[in-house]
Amino acid sequence: MAQRYGGKYSPHAGGAAPQTTHDTVVQADALPRRDRRTLFLFLAPLAFAVSGFRGDGRDLMLGLATTGILLLAAWLTHEGLRAHAAFDARRVARRPALPRKLIAAGLTGIGLCVGGLIAQQGLLYPILFGVAGAILHLGAFGPDPLADKGLEGVDQFQIDRVAKAVDQAEAYLTAMKDAILRANDRSLEARVDRFANAARALFRTVEGDPGDLTAARKYLSVYLMGARDATVKFADHYAQNRNPTTRADYEALLTDLETTFADRTQAMLSGSHSDLDVEIQVLRERLKLES
Repeated sequence: MAQRYGGKYSPHAGGAAPQTTHDTVVQADALPRRDRRTLFLFLAPLAFAVSGFRGDGRDLMLGLATTGILLLAAWLTHEGLRAHAAFDARRVARRPALPRKLIAAGLTGIGLCVGGLIAQQGLLYPILFGVAGAILHLGAFGPDPLADKGLEGVDQFQIDRVAKAVDQAEAYLTAMKDAILRANDRSLEARVDRFANAARALFRTVEGDPGDLTAARKYLSVYLMGARDATVKFADHYAQNRNPTTRADYEALLTDLETTFADRTQAMLSGSHSDLDVEIQVLRERLKLES
């Protein structure tokens, strides 16, 4: 599931690589805007902890319990929003196996109910407090996706294969983005993010037309595995010597791969799958020389 299912990176200058903007590609690992509101959910429980420490032993236990429950609800909300964003960004996706936002709403209600017991000896008002909190949570963040979305006329086995292929491709991109962090260079991180946008353009094409999924998955695997391995080697090397020539070579490789990937995307959109094996072999050789 999700990262989310936004790009804040500038388009490539010079026209060598395809331009990708937030309007055309949604990044699966980018946080949606309303995800920022979960910051409040992480801070609000601290008030119950402070209140508990100001009371007796009973208040302390209730305050700590409330804090723990609400922090867990905040984390589940955060993850649920990321999973929902990833779901929305794909044409083919299974609903989340764990309805995180719904569980978070329930935990929010329970937490507020427990917290209400600090000030109230009875149960009526704490229960009402909890119910109101759960309803407001659902109103603010909404429920999780409750149904799978796929392709009409495509059997479930084929949908599962597409989802699995895209998940594997996203894993390569995640490893690539994690590796470039070791270079400690923000412009390179943005460059890799733009590369990821270009890759996701083909993901959407494969999801929209999985007719030649075997060939497309093979191409994705060679392309992204090679890009990931090249990024790992570059980041380790560049972090030590900061060689501008090494950096220029790496950026040139990304540009070449983006261009190749954009061409392949357009070919698949037009229904052309000719000479794909030849392209894969050339791509292998290109990555082997660069790594």
